[in-house]
Order: sequence, then structure tokens, then C-alpha cells
Amino acid sequence: MTALDAATREALAELLLTLADDEFVLGFWDSEWTGIAPMLEEDVATSSIAQDEIGHAKAWYELLAELTDDDADRIAYGREPEAYRHAALMNHPRTDWAFTVARRFLYETADAVRLEALSRSSHLGIAGLAAKMRREETYHLLHWSAWMRRLAEGPQTRARIVAALERLRPDAEAIFSPLAGEAALVAAGVLPDGLAALRAAWHERMATELRALGLPVPVDSAPTPTEGRTQRTDDFRWLWGEFTSVARAEPGASW
Repeated sequence: MTALDAATREALAELLLTLADDEFVLGFWDSEWTGIAPMLEEDVATSSIAQDEIGHAKAWYELLAELTDDDADRIAYGREPEAYRHAALMNHPRTDWAFTVARRFLYETADAVRLEALSRSSHLGIAGLAAKMRREETYHLLHWSAWMRRLAEGPQTRARIVAALERLRPDAEAIFSPLAGEAALVAAGVLPDGLAALRAAWHERMATELRALGLPVPVDSAPTPTEGRTQRTDDFRWLWGEFTSVARAEPGASW
């Protein structure tokens, strides 16, 4: 692709930061299930998926560091909580298993749409990473979809998954919150489809899967939240304290 002007490079940096922070924070929330998941096999599976997500975040942080001549460790661990740009969906604590399954289902269906688009990016680094991550995330989506079906079919768990979806879906919309400079990214082919179009595709996919499970399909005509990536919670600030504790105790240590 041709060299990007300063404004487009700044927009690209913001995009990469959102991608990395989404995976990073979600991976750490999921790691909270290590040792206490509903069964031994799920303990191993969830821990493995959490590691995958943090690995994906590392790759996005490294691409961002290359673009901005920064350090991936500093970006990941050296910011204050308000500087993170993950979607509001990741502001919530672990809560119960149905809550985690619902969050994962919402995120994985949205991320599948996002990664498909990014795999067509004119930016070869983004396209390559997105294509690789799509292969890995396919298994994540299959895993959480299987849990969705299991909970949807359980007489005692159906109400829990419905309530969790209702609680979390508005914050999941923030995955597609508009970015400053988004138009420039679309014009350059870095972001092949605008985030509004990706959001519409996600709604369609989500509705199809929920109908197949016999679960309520949300009707939402509200605009995508514009502050969905800037509002932080005390729950996230607690998690930030956990995952930055080593970095703050040993400045300069590599991850």
C-alpha cells in the first residue's frame, strides 16, 4: 500500500489500540476462571482461550509499536486505566458462568465480522494477522456457541443466559463505536468496511444464531455509543491493578 499521511497513521494507531485492548482485557478477565471453571475440562479450555487472546493482543501491540516507534510492553502495561480503549463490554467483572458465556458469544460473533473485514485490509501487516487470528478464533466461537446451546436448553440456565445477554448487549455495541479518522482508513483500504456496516453485519449474524437457539432477538434502533471505548469502571480499575502489578513492581521487565 502507499505511504499513509500523518492523519491516517494516527487513525491507524487508534484502530490498532482498540483491537489490542479488546483482546488484552478480555483475556485477563477470562484468566480469572483458572481453577474455578464449572468442570476440569473447561478450566483447561478457558485458560487456553485466555492465553490465545493475550497472545493476539501482543501481536496487535507489536504492530502498533512498530507504527509509532514505541514499546509494546509500555503500551500494554504502562498506561493508566483511563488510557485503555477496549469496548465497554470488557468493563464488567467475571461474574457467573452464564455472564461469561454471554459476553464471549457477543464478542466472538462481533470479532468474527471484524476479522473477516480486516483480513481484506490493504495494510499487509493487519491483513496477515487478521487471517491468522480468524483461524484460531473460529474454534473460540465454536466453543462458546456450544456453551450457549447448552445453557439455552437447560431449564434452570436459560433464564440466566437470557438475562446476561440483555445486560451485556448494549455494551457489546461499543465494539463498533466510530473512530476518529475512520473515513480516512476506509478511503485507504486499511479498514475495508466502515464500522457501521460491520455493526449491521454483526446484528444479522447474531440474530441468526439466537433464533437457531430459540433465544430472544434484540430489537435495537439506537445509534452506536460514541463513548463506548472511553468510559472505564471500578471493576476494570481493579483488573488493571492486577495485570500491571508485576510491571509496576519491576519496571522494564519483559512480558
